[in-house]
Amino acid sequence: MEKFRRFFTSSGKLILAGKDAETNEKLVEQTGKDEIVLHTKQAGSPFVSIKAEGKISKKDLKEAAIFCALYSRDWKKNKKDVEVHWFKGKDIFKNKEMKLGTFLVKKFKAINVKKEEIEKFGK
Repeated sequence: MEKFRRFFTSSGKLILAGKDAETNEKLVEQTGKDEIVLHTKQAGSPFVSIKAEGKISKKDLKEAAIFCALYSRDWKKNKKDVEVHWFKGKDIFKNKEMKLGTFLVKKFKAINVKKEEIEKFGK
């Protein structure tokens, strides 16, 4: 398995995140069509994948969103709340001319991650 960032949610779900454009590309390539994937609204974020079958709890989703926000350029630059988008693997696509680690998403939902949540998680 690639050298992804990883952690387990409080309920034990494995969360993987890319570290750069190359690992983001590899993470998305191996993502299942029904897997949940996250990325910040702003560019410069890891793609984050929840490696679990079946229903994902709101708590697991929120923990994955905080993890995504923590490693984003938006957080590192601004130290403010971060908007994270989540979507299914089947909604991700790429055109041939797009650069490494860049994707488009057909439809997504947004989660607002509060500054305090990121600070607490990063400790």
